[in-house]
Amino acid sequence: MSEQNFDEMRRMMVASQLRTTGVNNPRVLAAMGAVPRERFVPADRAELAYADTLIPLGNGRQLNTPMSFGRLLSEAGPQPVDRALLIGAATGYAAAVLDRLVASVVAVEEDPALAALAGQALAGTGVKLVEGPLERGYERGGPYDLILIDGAVEFVPDAIVEQLDGNGRLAAALIDGGVARLSVGRKAGGGFGMVSLSDAASAVLPGFAKPRVFSF
Repeated sequence: MSEQNFDEMRRMMVASQLRTTGVNNPRVLAAMGAVPRERFVPADRAELAYADTLIPLGNGRQLNTPMSFGRLLSEAGPQPVDRALLIGAATGYAAAVLDRLVASVVAVEEDPALAALAGQALAGTGVKLVEGPLERGYERGGPYDLILIDGAVEFVPDAIVEQLDGNGRLAAALIDGGVARLSVGRKAGGGFGMVSLSDAASAVLPGFAKPRVFSF
């Protein structure tokens, strides 16, 4: 498939998948319209780069849908001065988009194969790629103005919330009753809470299973 084909597919993604589903932040739309998503997809699945679907990456991991990622990012309101943490870098696509929108990006990935792909794809950008458990975030780089968990999780660990700045924002898809709900939250006055926006298919991330409560 030619570069021209991919360029047209990218324009169609912005027009039909993003603008029509509540992704209304002009800076987010511009960034997603500029980053060549096909470079962050396995070569044998390149034709799916701009499809409204989860793309298998191996080892149970998937690349999030453009809509799910774009809506979370749009609602999080990235600012040019933000220090951002991305959890679930996968092949690096989300980090590449975020890098166009904020002052600095730390991206965490725990799968060695995906981290290697992301490292290659992000070469030459300002993204700091860290290999380690997703559920731990990256405390050394904090505090962060914005934390984006690019996928679905059962809960957000306190250890990650604590890495937010005093007025920081966090976006993630929260799994409730088997359904992923795009959600955003803000830290304020020592507290933190999240509000659900809408249901959306999202890539499930490992390491975020909610602790089970046993009763007798």
